[in-house]
Amino acid sequence: MASAFPQHSNQLGRQARERFVGELAQMMPVLGAQVLVRLQVLFESSTGGRDMLDRRDGIQLYQKGQKAWVEGTVKAWSRALQPPAVTTRVRLQTAAFELIGDDVVENKILSSRMALAIAEKVVELNELRLRIQHLEKIPELAGHDVLRPEVVAQLLMEQWTAAGFTRELWIAVNDTVQKDLVERCIEAYRHTNEFLIERGVMPEIDLKPLVRRTASGAPGQQARPAAAPNTGQGSPEQNRQSGAGQAGNYRDSQAGSHGGGQAGGGGSAGAAARAGAAARSDPDGGAGRTGPGGRMGSPTAEETRMMTTGTPLARARQRAQGVLSQLRRMLTDRGAEFDQTHTGKASPALAEAIAMIDATHIQTGGAMIAATPGTVFEGLGVEQAVSVVRQRTTELKKKASTTAEKATIEIVALMFQSILAEERIPPSARVWFARLQMPVLRVALSEPEFFGTLMHPARQLIDRMGSCVMGFDASTINGSALEQEIKRVVQVIEQYPETGRRVFQLVYEEFQKFLSKFLTESSASQRLVSVAQQVEQKETLAIQYTIEVRNMLRDIPVRDEIREFLFKVWAEVLALAAVKNGPQHADTVALKKSASDLVWAASAKPNRNDRARVIHELPALLQRLRQGMTLLGLQGPAQEIHIKIIGDTLADAFLSKTQAIPREQIDAMANRLAHLEDFVSDEQSGDLPLDSESIEMMLGIDASSIVVVSDGGSQPSDAMLAWANELQLGTWFTLDHSNQMSQVQFAWRSDRKQLHLFASTDGRSYLIQARRLASYLQAGLLVPNEEEALTVRATRDALAKLDANPERLLN
Repeated sequence: MASAFPQHSNQLGRQARERFVGELAQMMPVLGAQVLVRLQVLFESSTGGRDMLDRRDGIQLYQKGQKAWVEGTVKAWSRALQPPAVTTRVRLQTAAFELIGDDVVENKILSSRMALAIAEKVVELNELRLRIQHLEKIPELAGHDVLRPEVVAQLLMEQWTAAGFTRELWIAVNDTVQKDLVERCIEAYRHTNEFLIERGVMPEIDLKPLVRRTASGAPGQQARPAAAPNTGQGSPEQNRQSGAGQAGNYRDSQAGSHGGGQAGGGGSAGAAARAGAAARSDPDGGAGRTGPGGRMGSPTAEETRMMTTGTPLARARQRAQGVLSQLRRMLTDRGAEFDQTHTGKASPALAEAIAMIDATHIQTGGAMIAATPGTVFEGLGVEQAVSVVRQRTTELKKKASTTAEKATIEIVALMFQSILAEERIPPSARVWFARLQMPVLRVALSEPEFFGTLMHPARQLIDRMGSCVMGFDASTINGSALEQEIKRVVQVIEQYPETGRRVFQLVYEEFQKFLSKFLTESSASQRLVSVAQQVEQKETLAIQYTIEVRNMLRDIPVRDEIREFLFKVWAEVLALAAVKNGPQHADTVALKKSASDLVWAASAKPNRNDRARVIHELPALLQRLRQGMTLLGLQGPAQEIHIKIIGDTLADAFLSKTQAIPREQIDAMANRLAHLEDFVSDEQSGDLPLDSESIEMMLGIDASSIVVVSDGGSQPSDAMLAWANELQLGTWFTLDHSNQMSQVQFAWRSDRKQLHLFASTDGRSYLIQARRLASYLQAGLLVPNEEEALTVRATRDALAKLDANPERLLN
């Protein structure tokens, strides 16, 4: 019976993996179909020329190999359930010392990014790793284990290449594949955990026994396991503790949080230097360590990875997540009672002390603000707030009953001291921020997740408010709507102290909505935004209407003159009418019908009845064509040229002896035209014909203070385009445009993310198209003023103080 349990454990572990792979396998046929849909959408949104041909070839290539990719991936995942034989392992180890091609390296980079996305989103991954380690008595999951996200992603990518698909084709569908794979992995990991829990495998995970202490048990003197891959040389207990320690930080070592850096890092040399410094740390964000059994060469590899992969935004997230990982490790090392999975409330004595502070609303700082609204609290107000924060911390730590509570109180206090010392934030705003110390402490005590993720709403709220006020001085923010909103947010949080993260989430969403209105509240900005939005809608619809009309006429014999008119003129007319009146307005519907009527009228008319019908309906048709061109601004000689060409073409149709277009085709075209907007996608449709003169003409006012930065310049990478789309409203930048440096705030993004508005401190507005914005980010002409989120910087400052004086954490 002694050997039965290990056998049962291995069998249960295999069943868990089979269940995991089975769920992923069910996804593949659906994913394969969605990839094809994505390619078809890209093809339909292409603007013609080489781009359209390439996308058509991509669809044909994918259709040929779709089945092979889907079935090959499922088989590869299933084969991964079997551990490699000894001879295979020897071959793999030998191959590790061979030169590899660029294609292999590129594929590994692509699969690694996908694995990062999975590990970032799947919070159940750490728990599953610990359960498998406990079940199978292993120090760590094997490098070939199918439960590892990198194995899942690598096999998927290998089968993509094996099916004959190109890397360019992958880049086109990467977002679709990654999104669906992440969603399926979330469910698969959760269900696999539930499967093991139902069979009694670690129903509750307690991380405290996994913390290794010295014989004296002194905080901060933890004997760290070797960082090199375990070779089985140590004792089983050492191996288990080493594996658990690595597992506890796996998610953070594999991915950066989406909350890192409101601006997403910068393109400066300073950012690169910081990225290099962060890269020289452990994967979980701690300081790099080498020694007996350590990972020689790992810091260099990590530095290279962080400096050569992803955007500055991704690197900033990785650095930010590294800070939090270092914080959690320090809490675990120095406070053995700290439990990252625990949720609850403070001890009775501490809870009572916090409640008393809540009741007084910071009698010094709170009363001061209430008594003198709108006052600029230069040094005095901030100094008083710092004193209050420090005094509270001392009093609360006396009431704390555990080392975890003491550590949490100290770290939160140090974070708010750092925020109060941030001179780029106006003093009055800093004092309001100080009043969030107690609500944040409540959350941190009840939800240790606050120290583990940048996506916690308390962090997000402080970061967003901080990034928005950093571009203002005391005179401009004093009494402004922004200051009043910050005041309202703080007071709402103070009124509901027991609701924890829910109230932070609520006011965070409200603050986001406030920003979207506040940043464009001036009448000039509102008019500019309205015009820009209409231009984007009109131009996007015109391009996509042209594509749809081309598709409709593909198999219909239509004279070239009519095709040219419909593509270049009438698609613009329909787009403008849809924006101005609505796609289903009577006038717009009549203009849509005119397109199909024109196609029919210009076709051969061997039948006498058809010719009589054309003669009868022609005056009304020409009148609608004139109305449409007038709406577009085509009048006088320009309009007459088009009417003459159409008239000559219709006259030729009367004499043509070719076969007439079947009425069924005309009716089908008319029906599709009537609901043309249903076939329009949300994909970006290329550049918009915007310039300062056209904006001034549409606004009807002097637009000398509006700078239109249209498309052009260098071609940005896809990564830079993605970064441009992730910029957050309210963030401040330094803009270098035409040798003029300006401090600008990101104020507005259009619905289709084609246009972006930046407002400068000198009253000028910059309307920048998406590709040009990405080019500016890529060239360092638009640099975020804040490379690191406020709470991340505050956490880093707190760690620096604790590293210098570790005794203060628990004293």
